[in-house]
Amino acid sequence: MKKMNVLLLGSGGREHALARSFSLSPRLDKLFLAPGNAGSHSLGEPVDCSPTDFEGLAQIVEQDHIDFICVGPEQPLVEGVYDFFAERDVPVFGPSQAAAQLEGSKGFAKAFMSRHNIPTASYMEVTADSLEEGMRHLERVSGPYVLKADGLAAGKGVLILDSLDEAKSSLRNMIIEQQFGQSSARVVIEEFITGIEFSVFVLTDGKDYKILPTAKDYKRVGEGDTGLNTGGMGAVSPPPFVSEDIMHKVEHSIIQPTIKGLHQEGLIYHGVVYIGLILSEAGDFHVIEYNCRFGDPETQVVLPRITSDVLEACWSAATENLKNYKLSIDTQCASTVVVASKGYPEAYAKDLPMILPDPCHDAFIYHAGTKRHRDELVSNGGRVVSVTALGDDLKSSLTRAKEVAGQVQFDGAFYRADIGYEFI
Repeated sequence: MKKMNVLLLGSGGREHALARSFSLSPRLDKLFLAPGNAGSHSLGEPVDCSPTDFEGLAQIVEQDHIDFICVGPEQPLVEGVYDFFAERDVPVFGPSQAAAQLEGSKGFAKAFMSRHNIPTASYMEVTADSLEEGMRHLERVSGPYVLKADGLAAGKGVLILDSLDEAKSSLRNMIIEQQFGQSSARVVIEEFITGIEFSVFVLTDGKDYKILPTAKDYKRVGEGDTGLNTGGMGAVSPPPFVSEDIMHKVEHSIIQPTIKGLHQEGLIYHGVVYIGLILSEAGDFHVIEYNCRFGDPETQVVLPRITSDVLEACWSAATENLKNYKLSIDTQCASTVVVASKGYPEAYAKDLPMILPDPCHDAFIYHAGTKRHRDELVSNGGRVVSVTALGDDLKSSLTRAKEVAGQVQFDGAFYRADIGYEFI
Protein backbone atom coordinates (compact mmCIF):
# COMPACT_ATOMS: atom_id res chain seq x y z
CA MET A 1 0.00 0.00 0.00
CA LYS A 2 1.61 3.22 -1.20
CA LYS A 3 1.39 6.05 1.30
CA MET A 4 0.49 9.55 0.12
CA ASN A 5 1.43 13.13 0.80
CA VAL A 6 -1.87 15.00 0.74
CA LEU A 7 -2.53 18.72 0.28
CA LEU A 8 -5.86 19.85 1.76
CA LEU A 9 -7.16 23.25 0.64
CA GLY A 10 -9.26 25.40 2.99
CA SER A 11 -9.36 26.80 6.49
CA GLY A 12 -12.77 26.09 8.02
CA GLY A 13 -14.58 23.52 10.11
CA ARG A 14 -15.22 21.37 7.05
CA GLU A 15 -11.48 21.16 6.40
CA HIS A 16 -10.72 20.39 10.05
CA ALA A 17 -13.21 17.50 9.83
CA LEU A 18 -11.56 16.26 6.62
CA ALA A 19 -8.11 16.58 8.19
CA ARG A 20 -9.20 14.52 11.20
CA SER A 21 -10.65 11.77 8.99
CA PHE A 22 -7.55 11.74 6.77
CA SER A 23 -5.29 11.49 9.83
CA LEU A 24 -6.94 8.14 10.68
CA SER A 25 -6.04 6.61 7.30
CA PRO A 26 -3.17 4.14 6.91
CA ARG A 27 -2.74 5.59 3.39
CA LEU A 28 -1.60 8.96 4.76
CA ASP A 29 2.12 9.71 4.89
CA LYS A 30 2.03 13.47 5.52
CA LEU A 31 -0.78 16.03 5.45
CA PHE A 32 -0.22 19.61 4.29
CA LEU A 33 -2.81 22.31 4.96
CA ALA A 34 -3.32 25.39 2.80
CA PRO A 35 -3.78 27.23 5.04
CA GLY A 36 -5.72 25.30 7.73
CA ASN A 37 -6.53 26.79 11.13
CA ALA A 38 -5.48 26.56 14.77
CA GLY A 39 -7.29 23.26 15.19
CA SER A 40 -6.29 21.44 12.03
CA HIS A 41 -2.65 22.52 12.41
CA SER A 42 -2.26 19.81 15.06
CA LEU A 43 -2.99 17.22 12.34
CA GLY A 44 -0.78 18.46 9.52
CA GLU A 45 1.80 20.95 8.38
CA PRO A 46 0.41 24.40 7.50
CA VAL A 47 1.62 26.09 4.32
CA ASP A 48 1.19 29.82 3.79
CA CYS A 49 -0.73 29.77 0.52
CA SER A 50 -4.23 30.76 -0.54
CA PRO A 51 -6.41 27.96 -1.99
CA THR A 52 -6.88 30.12 -5.10
CA ASP A 53 -3.16 30.83 -5.65
CA PHE A 54 -2.65 28.00 -8.14
CA GLU A 55 0.95 28.88 -9.00
CA GLY A 56 1.85 28.99 -5.32
CA LEU A 57 0.14 25.65 -4.77
CA ALA A 58 2.08 24.19 -7.71
CA GLN A 59 5.34 25.11 -5.98
CA ILE A 60 4.18 23.32 -2.81
CA VAL A 61 3.15 20.27 -4.84
CA GLU A 62 6.62 20.08 -6.34
CA GLN A 63 8.74 20.78 -3.26
CA ASP A 64 6.71 18.60 -0.88
CA HIS A 65 6.11 15.77 -3.36
CA ILE A 66 2.33 15.98 -3.11
CA ASP A 67 0.51 12.91 -4.45
CA PHE A 68 -3.07 14.10 -4.04
CA ILE A 69 -5.00 17.36 -3.60
CA CYS A 70 -8.34 17.51 -1.76
CA VAL A 71 -10.31 20.73 -2.23
CA GLY A 72 -12.54 21.89 0.63
CA PRO A 73 -14.13 25.22 -0.44
CA GLU A 74 -16.00 26.04 -3.65
CA GLN A 75 -14.04 29.08 -4.87
CA PRO A 76 -10.92 27.21 -6.09
CA LEU A 77 -13.13 24.70 -7.91
CA VAL A 78 -15.14 27.39 -9.67
CA GLU A 79 -11.86 29.09 -10.63
CA GLY A 80 -10.50 25.87 -12.16
CA VAL A 81 -8.13 24.24 -9.68
CA TYR A 82 -8.97 20.78 -11.03
CA ASP A 83 -8.11 21.79 -14.62
CA PHE A 84 -4.87 23.49 -13.54
CA PHE A 85 -3.52 20.37 -11.83
CA ALA A 86 -4.99 17.89 -14.34
CA GLU A 87 -2.52 19.40 -16.82
CA ARG A 88 0.22 18.54 -14.31
CA ASP A 89 -1.02 14.96 -13.71
CA VAL A 90 -1.85 15.57 -10.04
CA PRO A 91 -5.08 13.85 -8.92
CA VAL A 92 -7.61 16.33 -7.48
CA PHE A 93 -10.71 15.57 -5.43
CA GLY A 94 -13.22 17.93 -7.00
CA PRO A 95 -14.98 18.66 -10.30
CA SER A 96 -13.60 20.44 -13.36
CA GLN A 97 -14.27 24.15 -13.75
CA ALA A 98 -17.08 23.43 -16.22
CA ALA A 99 -18.77 20.94 -13.88
CA ALA A 100 -18.31 23.27 -10.87
CA GLN A 101 -20.80 25.62 -12.55
CA LEU A 102 -23.44 23.44 -10.90
CA GLU A 103 -22.65 25.54 -7.85
CA GLY A 104 -20.99 28.53 -9.48
CA SER A 105 -24.12 29.49 -11.45
CA LYS A 106 -27.70 28.97 -10.25
CA GLY A 107 -28.87 29.49 -13.83
CA PHE A 108 -26.51 26.78 -15.13
CA ALA A 109 -27.75 24.35 -12.47
CA LYS A 110 -31.39 25.08 -13.29
CA ALA A 111 -30.82 24.55 -17.01
CA PHE A 112 -28.94 21.30 -16.29
CA MET A 113 -31.85 20.01 -14.21
CA SER A 114 -34.30 20.97 -16.94
CA ARG A 115 -32.28 19.12 -19.59
CA HIS A 116 -32.20 15.94 -17.51
CA ASN A 117 -35.75 16.05 -16.09
CA ILE A 118 -34.54 16.46 -12.52
CA PRO A 119 -37.34 17.89 -10.35
CA THR A 120 -36.78 21.47 -9.18
CA ALA A 121 -38.83 24.62 -8.58
CA SER A 122 -39.91 26.67 -11.61
CA TYR A 123 -37.77 29.74 -12.20
CA MET A 124 -36.87 32.77 -14.29
CA GLU A 125 -33.45 34.35 -14.87
CA VAL A 126 -33.20 38.15 -14.72
CA THR A 127 -30.39 40.52 -15.74
CA ALA A 128 -30.23 44.32 -16.04
CA ASP A 129 -31.57 44.00 -19.60
CA SER A 130 -34.62 42.01 -18.48
CA LEU A 131 -35.25 43.74 -15.14
CA GLU A 132 -38.69 45.10 -16.06
CA GLU A 133 -39.74 41.67 -17.32
CA GLY A 134 -38.60 40.29 -13.97
CA MET A 135 -40.73 42.86 -12.16
CA ARG A 136 -43.79 41.79 -14.17
CA HIS A 137 -43.00 38.15 -13.39
CA LEU A 138 -43.04 38.92 -9.66
CA GLU A 139 -46.46 40.56 -10.09
CA ARG A 140 -47.84 37.42 -11.74
CA VAL A 141 -46.69 34.96 -9.05
CA SER A 142 -47.70 34.73 -5.41
CA GLY A 143 -45.37 35.08 -2.45
CA PRO A 144 -43.21 34.26 -0.66
CA TYR A 145 -40.74 35.42 -3.31
CA VAL A 146 -37.37 33.65 -3.64
CA LEU A 147 -34.46 35.63 -5.14
CA LYS A 148 -31.09 33.92 -5.66
CA ALA A 149 -27.86 35.55 -6.77
CA ASP A 150 -26.65 33.50 -9.73
CA GLY A 151 -23.00 33.37 -8.59
CA LEU A 152 -21.20 32.48 -5.37
CA ALA A 153 -22.18 34.61 -2.37
CA ALA A 154 -20.75 32.71 0.62
CA GLY A 155 -24.11 31.10 1.37
CA LYS A 156 -25.82 34.45 1.83
CA GLY A 157 -27.10 35.24 -1.69
CA VAL A 158 -30.65 33.93 -1.18
CA LEU A 159 -33.53 36.19 -0.13
CA ILE A 160 -37.01 34.90 0.80
CA LEU A 161 -39.47 37.80 0.99
CA ASP A 162 -43.18 38.00 1.82
CA SER A 163 -43.90 41.46 0.39
CA LEU A 164 -44.16 42.08 -3.38
CA ASP A 165 -42.85 45.63 -2.96
CA GLU A 166 -39.88 44.35 -0.96
CA ALA A 167 -39.22 41.65 -3.58
CA LYS A 168 -39.20 44.25 -6.36
CA SER A 169 -36.92 46.56 -4.41
CA SER A 170 -34.56 43.69 -3.54
CA LEU A 171 -34.42 42.50 -7.16
CA ARG A 172 -33.39 45.99 -8.24
CA ASN A 173 -30.82 46.23 -5.41
CA MET A 174 -29.29 42.88 -6.28
CA ILE A 175 -28.90 43.64 -9.99
CA ILE A 176 -28.48 47.40 -10.27
CA GLU A 177 -26.90 48.20 -6.87
CA GLN A 178 -24.88 44.97 -6.91
CA GLN A 179 -25.91 43.94 -3.40
CA PHE A 180 -23.84 40.75 -3.76
CA GLY A 181 -21.31 42.18 -6.22
CA GLN A 182 -20.97 40.52 -9.60
CA SER A 183 -22.61 37.41 -8.13
CA SER A 184 -25.99 39.11 -8.42
CA ALA A 185 -25.52 40.61 -11.90
CA ARG A 186 -27.84 37.75 -12.81
CA VAL A 187 -30.66 36.72 -10.44
CA VAL A 188 -32.86 33.63 -10.42
CA ILE A 189 -36.46 34.19 -9.31
CA GLU A 190 -37.64 30.83 -8.02
CA GLU A 191 -40.96 29.33 -7.04
CA PHE A 192 -41.34 29.00 -3.27
CA ILE A 193 -41.95 25.42 -2.14
CA THR A 194 -43.14 24.63 1.37
CA GLY A 195 -41.62 21.57 2.97
CA ILE A 196 -38.68 20.22 4.94
CA GLU A 197 -35.11 20.39 3.68
CA PHE A 198 -32.30 17.85 3.86
CA SER A 199 -28.96 17.22 2.18
CA VAL A 200 -27.63 14.22 0.29
CA PHE A 201 -23.90 13.75 -0.37
CA VAL A 202 -22.87 11.60 -3.31
CA LEU A 203 -19.26 10.60 -4.03
CA THR A 204 -18.64 10.09 -7.74
CA ASP A 205 -15.74 9.46 -10.09
CA GLY A 206 -17.89 10.46 -13.07
CA LYS A 207 -19.17 6.93 -13.67
CA ASP A 208 -19.85 5.19 -10.37
CA TYR A 209 -21.19 6.72 -7.17
CA LYS A 210 -21.56 6.05 -3.44
CA ILE A 211 -24.26 7.67 -1.29
CA LEU A 212 -22.86 9.06 1.97
CA PRO A 213 -24.91 9.70 5.15
CA THR A 214 -27.73 12.22 4.82
CA ALA A 215 -27.91 15.38 6.92
CA LYS A 216 -30.06 18.37 7.73
CA ASP A 217 -28.54 21.76 8.50
CA TYR A 218 -29.92 24.95 10.02
CA LYS A 219 -29.20 28.19 8.18
CA ARG A 220 -30.98 30.86 10.23
CA VAL A 221 -29.00 32.55 12.99
CA GLY A 222 -31.82 32.62 15.56
CA GLU A 223 -33.69 29.92 17.44
CA GLY A 224 -36.94 28.84 15.87
CA ASP A 225 -35.35 29.43 12.44
CA THR A 226 -35.52 33.20 12.80
CA GLY A 227 -33.16 35.98 11.75
CA LEU A 228 -30.68 36.20 8.91
CA ASN A 229 -29.31 33.35 6.84
CA THR A 230 -25.83 32.18 7.83
CA GLY A 231 -23.33 29.65 6.56
CA GLY A 232 -25.02 27.17 8.92
CA MET A 233 -25.59 27.06 12.69
CA GLY A 234 -25.74 23.30 13.15
CA ALA A 235 -26.65 19.96 11.59
CA VAL A 236 -27.93 16.48 12.37
CA SER A 237 -27.38 13.10 10.69
CA PRO A 238 -29.43 11.18 9.78
CA PRO A 239 -32.61 13.31 9.66
CA PRO A 240 -35.26 11.01 11.20
CA PHE A 241 -37.79 11.61 8.42
CA VAL A 242 -35.48 10.39 5.64
CA SER A 243 -36.59 6.78 5.29
CA GLU A 244 -35.18 4.02 3.08
CA ASP A 245 -38.18 4.47 0.79
CA ILE A 246 -37.46 8.20 0.44
CA MET A 247 -33.79 7.54 -0.36
CA HIS A 248 -34.77 4.90 -2.93
CA LYS A 249 -36.92 7.49 -4.70
CA VAL A 250 -34.23 10.18 -4.42
CA GLU A 251 -31.64 7.82 -5.89
CA HIS A 252 -33.75 6.99 -8.93
CA SER A 253 -35.29 10.41 -9.62
CA ILE A 254 -32.37 12.69 -8.69
CA ILE A 255 -29.01 11.02 -8.03
CA GLN A 256 -28.91 8.73 -11.05
CA PRO A 257 -30.07 11.40 -13.56
CA THR A 258 -27.51 13.83 -12.10
CA ILE A 259 -24.54 11.46 -12.46
CA LYS A 260 -25.75 10.28 -15.89
CA GLY A 261 -26.26 13.89 -17.02
CA LEU A 262 -22.72 14.86 -16.01
CA HIS A 263 -21.34 11.92 -17.97
CA GLN A 264 -23.51 12.60 -21.04
CA GLU A 265 -22.42 16.24 -21.16
CA GLY A 266 -18.75 15.37 -20.80
CA LEU A 267 -18.45 17.22 -17.48
CA ILE A 268 -15.50 15.78 -15.52
CA TYR A 269 -16.52 15.20 -11.92
CA HIS A 270 -14.17 13.47 -9.45
CA GLY A 271 -15.57 14.56 -6.10
CA VAL A 272 -18.70 14.99 -4.05
CA VAL A 273 -22.04 16.25 -5.31
CA TYR A 274 -23.95 17.98 -2.51
CA ILE A 275 -27.65 17.89 -3.33
CA GLY A 276 -29.88 20.21 -1.30
CA LEU A 277 -33.41 18.79 -1.37
CA ILE A 278 -36.84 19.76 -0.15
CA LEU A 279 -39.56 17.25 0.62
CA SER A 280 -42.78 19.13 -0.09
CA GLU A 281 -45.99 18.81 1.90
CA ALA A 282 -47.42 16.90 -1.06
CA GLY A 283 -44.64 14.30 -0.75
CA ASP A 284 -42.70 15.42 -3.85
CA PHE A 285 -38.93 16.00 -4.03
CA HIS A 286 -37.30 19.07 -5.52
CA VAL A 287 -33.63 20.00 -5.81
CA ILE A 288 -33.00 23.38 -4.17
CA GLU A 289 -29.34 23.57 -5.11
CA TYR A 290 -26.21 21.70 -6.02
CA ASN A 291 -22.88 22.30 -4.29
CA CYS A 292 -19.67 20.98 -5.80
CA ARG A 293 -17.98 20.21 -2.46
CA PHE A 294 -18.74 19.01 1.05
CA GLY A 295 -21.09 21.26 3.00
CA ASP A 296 -20.26 23.11 6.19
CA PRO A 297 -21.34 22.26 8.92
CA GLU A 298 -22.82 19.07 7.40
CA THR A 299 -19.36 17.58 6.87
CA GLN A 300 -18.88 17.65 10.63
CA VAL A 301 -21.83 15.23 11.10
CA VAL A 302 -21.36 13.15 7.95
CA LEU A 303 -17.66 12.19 8.23
CA PRO A 304 -17.72 10.89 11.85
CA ARG A 305 -20.42 8.41 10.74
CA ILE A 306 -18.19 6.94 8.01
CA THR A 307 -16.23 4.06 9.53
CA SER A 308 -14.38 3.11 6.34
CA ASP A 309 -11.29 4.99 5.13
CA VAL A 310 -12.35 8.52 4.10
CA LEU A 311 -9.01 9.34 2.46
CA GLU A 312 -9.27 6.14 0.42
CA ALA A 313 -12.80 7.18 -0.61
CA CYS A 314 -11.65 10.59 -1.87
CA TRP A 315 -8.62 9.08 -3.62
CA SER A 316 -10.83 6.46 -5.30
CA ALA A 317 -13.15 9.17 -6.61
CA ALA A 318 -10.22 11.25 -7.87
CA THR A 319 -8.63 8.30 -9.68
CA GLU A 320 -11.83 6.79 -11.17
CA ASN A 321 -11.75 3.67 -9.01
CA LEU A 322 -14.79 4.23 -6.81
CA LYS A 323 -16.50 0.96 -7.76
CA ASN A 324 -13.86 -0.92 -5.74
CA TYR A 325 -14.30 1.19 -2.60
CA LYS A 326 -16.33 -0.40 0.22
CA LEU A 327 -18.29 2.28 2.08
CA SER A 328 -19.18 1.56 5.71
CA ILE A 329 -21.52 3.78 7.76
CA ASP A 330 -22.02 3.82 11.54
CA THR A 331 -25.59 3.39 12.76
CA GLN A 332 -25.04 6.03 15.46
CA CYS A 333 -26.53 9.51 15.13
CA ALA A 334 -24.39 12.65 14.95
CA SER A 335 -25.23 16.23 15.89
CA THR A 336 -23.28 19.45 15.39
CA VAL A 337 -23.76 22.76 17.20
CA VAL A 338 -21.91 25.82 15.88
CA VAL A 339 -20.57 28.34 18.39
CA ALA A 340 -20.55 31.77 16.75
CA SER A 341 -19.39 35.26 17.67
CA LYS A 342 -21.81 37.99 18.75
CA GLY A 343 -23.04 39.94 15.72
CA TYR A 344 -22.64 37.13 13.20
CA PRO A 345 -23.62 36.98 10.32
CA GLU A 346 -23.18 40.76 10.28
CA ALA A 347 -20.31 42.67 11.93
CA TYR A 348 -18.51 40.79 14.70
CA ALA A 349 -15.29 41.10 16.68
CA LYS A 350 -12.16 39.03 16.02
CA ASP A 351 -9.05 38.22 18.06
CA LEU A 352 -11.14 37.28 21.10
CA PRO A 353 -9.21 35.09 23.59
CA MET A 354 -10.75 31.62 23.82
CA ILE A 355 -10.87 28.72 26.27
CA LEU A 356 -11.97 25.32 24.98
CA PRO A 357 -13.03 22.30 27.05
CA ASP A 358 -10.61 19.41 27.38
CA PRO A 359 -10.73 16.76 24.62
CA CYS A 360 -13.20 13.94 25.26
CA HIS A 361 -13.92 10.60 23.58
CA ASP A 362 -17.56 11.25 22.67
CA ALA A 363 -17.39 14.77 21.17
CA PHE A 364 -15.15 16.53 18.65
CA ILE A 365 -14.44 20.25 18.55
CA TYR A 366 -13.82 21.37 14.99
CA HIS A 367 -12.19 24.77 14.58
CA ALA A 368 -13.72 27.04 11.93
CA GLY A 369 -12.59 30.61 12.63
CA THR A 370 -9.60 30.37 14.97
CA LYS A 371 -5.88 31.21 14.97
CA ARG A 372 -2.91 31.37 17.30
CA HIS A 373 -1.65 34.77 18.45
CA ARG A 374 1.50 34.66 20.58
CA ASP A 375 0.64 31.10 21.67
CA GLU A 376 -2.88 32.17 22.64
CA LEU A 377 -5.96 30.76 20.91
CA VAL A 378 -8.16 33.57 19.57
CA SER A 379 -11.22 33.86 17.34
CA ASN A 380 -10.76 34.63 13.66
CA GLY A 381 -14.26 34.38 12.18
CA GLY A 382 -18.00 34.56 12.73
CA ARG A 383 -18.49 30.83 13.08
CA VAL A 384 -15.69 30.07 15.53
CA VAL A 385 -15.94 26.35 16.38
CA SER A 386 -18.44 23.55 15.92
CA VAL A 387 -19.05 20.72 18.37
CA THR A 388 -20.02 17.28 17.05
CA ALA A 389 -21.19 14.45 19.27
CA LEU A 390 -22.23 10.89 18.49
CA GLY A 391 -24.98 8.97 20.26
CA ASP A 392 -27.22 5.94 19.99
CA ASP A 393 -30.08 8.27 19.14
CA LEU A 394 -30.50 11.86 18.06
CA LYS A 395 -31.49 13.10 21.51
CA SER A 396 -28.35 11.80 23.21
CA SER A 397 -26.05 13.19 20.52
CA LEU A 398 -27.78 16.59 20.64
CA THR A 399 -27.64 16.73 24.43
CA ARG A 400 -23.92 16.00 24.45
CA ALA A 401 -23.08 18.44 21.63
CA LYS A 402 -25.00 21.20 23.37
CA GLU A 403 -23.31 20.40 26.71
CA VAL A 404 -19.81 20.72 25.23
CA ALA A 405 -20.76 23.82 23.19
CA GLY A 406 -21.79 25.48 26.43
CA GLN A 407 -18.23 25.02 27.75
CA VAL A 408 -16.65 27.00 24.88
CA GLN A 409 -15.63 30.38 26.29
CA PHE A 410 -14.99 33.68 24.52
CA ASP A 411 -16.63 37.08 24.77
CA GLY A 412 -20.01 37.07 23.02
CA ALA A 413 -20.08 33.34 22.25
CA PHE A 414 -23.53 32.01 21.35
CA TYR A 415 -25.11 28.95 19.77
CA ARG A 416 -28.58 27.73 18.82
CA ALA A 417 -29.86 25.49 21.57
CA ASP A 418 -32.73 24.24 19.42
CA ILE A 419 -30.75 22.43 16.71
CA GLY A 420 -32.62 19.22 15.83
CA TYR A 421 -35.20 19.56 18.56
CA GLU A 422 -38.19 19.44 16.18
CA PHE A 423 -37.39 15.74 15.91
CA ILE A 424 -37.22 15.04 19.65
